[in-house]
Amino acid sequence: MLELRPNCECCDRDLPPDSPLALICSFECTWCSECAETRLGNACPNCGGNLVSRPIRPPGKLLTNPASTQRKHRPERCA
Repeated sequence: MLELRPNCECCDRDLPPDSPLALICSFECTWCSECAETRLGNACPNCGGNLVSRPIRPPGKLLTNPASTQRKHRPERCA
């Protein structure tokens, strides 16, 4: 199951579970669409993989399978 991480690893922008702006790689590194496009060239700087839209978990499923609250902020990876 996806973690649904709460923020962009680059700019620390909040990305709630229903955000259409969240992008992930196959390792679930999480980026906002703005950073992905303007800073990362639509590739994950951690693994080199492509970035795709993160699925939205329906609100009812969040009750029993909540999104992660652990923030990962690594701006040095976005330089």
